[in-house]
Amino acid sequence: MSKVPTKLQISAGGVAYRKSGTQLEVALISVGDDGRWQLPKGLVNEGESTEDAAVREVREEAGIDTEVVERLDKVEYWYFWKENDQRVRYHKYVYLYLLRYKSGDVRDHDNEVNEARWVSIDAAIKMMAFDSEKKIVEKARELLG
Repeated sequence: MSKVPTKLQISAGGVAYRKSGTQLEVALISVGDDGRWQLPKGLVNEGESTEDAAVREVREEAGIDTEVVERLDKVEYWYFWKENDQRVRYHKYVYLYLLRYKSGDVRDHDNEVNEARWVSIDAAIKMMAFDSEKKIVEKARELLG
């Protein structure tokens, strides 16, 4: 019986927010053929901190520059993927941060993303595809008052 190889994968991203008048908004991205809405995040490069990766990934995927306020959570899960015709099991950690908007335009996202947009925090929670990410945004909403 052959064993499925296991690989570790670490990603980072987060809840990028701004205040627009009295409204609290977060940056969401639409990805995939089904156009699912989620938080911007991606793989941490070798030698890169999770904080730096979160800022970089939000810049790439949502088109905006941010600064880390604090870590919101670390999500852990397992999934399978096919690599070179071989099934691989991944043990994944995703570090998610609260990120304050500094500058930039959500239209400047990279080509991995269908669309990036600012959404009121309450609407974002309703739109998002993943329950785990909805909980992260709810935590951000509580912290931001």
